[in-house]
Amino acid sequence: MNRRTAILAPLALLALGQPALADKLPLGTLSKYLNSLTTVEADFTQVNADGSVSTGKIYIKRPGRVRFEYAPPDKSLVLASSGSVAIFDGKSNQAPEQYPLKRTPLNLILDSNIDLARAKMVVGHRADGTSTRVKAQDPEHPEYGTIELVFTADPVELRQWVITDDLGKETTVILGTMKKGGDLGSALFSIPREVERRG
Repeated sequence: MNRRTAILAPLALLALGQPALADKLPLGTLSKYLNSLTTVEADFTQVNADGSVSTGKIYIKRPGRVRFEYAPPDKSLVLASSGSVAIFDGKSNQAPEQYPLKRTPLNLILDSNIDLARAKMVVGHRADGTSTRVKAQDPEHPEYGTIELVFTADPVELRQWVITDDLGKETTVILGTMKKGGDLGSALFSIPREVERRG
């Protein structure tokens, strides 16, 4: 499986099983909600571009840090911190592939100040009857791909996202119940520490 798609590709949206005909949530409300997420822990299910499915645990520490820990027997890991994304292949002892975080659509929700109303950032905003879906891109670099965020209301909650990468491949991440506001140490997101640990 291509771990690059975990960060760089879009996520296919699944039925959310919420009450029908939900109103479209305003961008200001969604920006405020995303900015309130300082730390998050959740189980996740990832639907890859090739149709395969992975599971694991995600840790987010805004700004700029995320850890995708895949469930055994998969030893793969995706880390973002210090402006970089590192993709550790669980089947290889090679050094991780690394990319600038700013080249991935996920950067848009890891930013220190998220403003979905920023000019040319949101390229899609609609309600699908059960949720609000917002498709965003880097206004200065739309070629980096898009991230489509799926929210439910009452209370507002991020349920999943779909990343479409620069090659047009989609990856969907569906979030389980989120634990918010916990203390996640910086070591959890340290790329050099993980390189040393796996060395």
